[in-house]
Amino acid sequence: MNAFIHHFIFEFRTGIRNKQLLLMNYLFPLGFYLMMGFIMAEINPLFREDIIPAMVVFGILAATLLGIPDPLVNARENGIFRSYKINGIPSISILVIPALTTILHLLLVAVIITVTAPLLFDAPSPLNWLNYALIFFSTAIACAGLSVLVGVVSPSSRMTVLWSQLVFVPSMLLGGLMLPYNMLPDIAGKFAQLLPATQAMNAFNGLAMGKEAAFPPWGSVIMLLVSGVLAFGLAIYLFSWDSRNTARRGHPLLALLVLLPYALGIFLFS
Repeated sequence: MNAFIHHFIFEFRTGIRNKQLLLMNYLFPLGFYLMMGFIMAEINPLFREDIIPAMVVFGILAATLLGIPDPLVNARENGIFRSYKINGIPSISILVIPALTTILHLLLVAVIITVTAPLLFDAPSPLNWLNYALIFFSTAIACAGLSVLVGVVSPSSRMTVLWSQLVFVPSMLLGGLMLPYNMLPDIAGKFAQLLPATQAMNAFNGLAMGKEAAFPPWGSVIMLLVSGVLAFGLAIYLFSWDSRNTARRGHPLLALLVLLPYALGIFLFS
């Protein structure tokens, strides 16, 4: 337990001292939030109603998908994981601790956005704070698990960029952050339901912000939690200590199972 705590504290401090992680955890999400608040809110006043959940979800996507996978791949390629294995550090700590520290950073970012948006942009505050917190942690767990899984299955840093962008870009376009879900064509809407961002925005709208949800919001929360737990489980199963060791317990394509809860949700909750 002491080793876990020391590892956690080290990773948390790294998230502040490392320039790349500082950018992904704080500067990029908060800078984008301020830009969208001052520009987008003037262009589209209705955006003020969604700025808090949308920018919180954006911060989660940016910090997890763009911040977690690359350090995992670099550590594996540089042989750092081999030294961890020699010193008896379990693989679950290697995968879970970066996710937990990122979620802690995101909690601070979410608090900043939630407190300042009503003051700066006249945005409505959440109506149900308990549900708001539950949805935040559900979304953070889902995205952190997905990001850890991307880092585990990616053979190189270049591939982490590709896999991360395959989720990040569609989330920005179809996830309900900039464009309401009900404005999407039917086919695009079905595809959007495979994205954690879509489920998060639907849950925020229906359970925390007092707006109408496009589909059952509690179903969205369940899918986020199940997908997050499944992603961590798959990441632990597929984890490799060394990039030179090509033998895996399972094929990397097993990572696609992380989409199964969302795919089932399309039929169960739509």
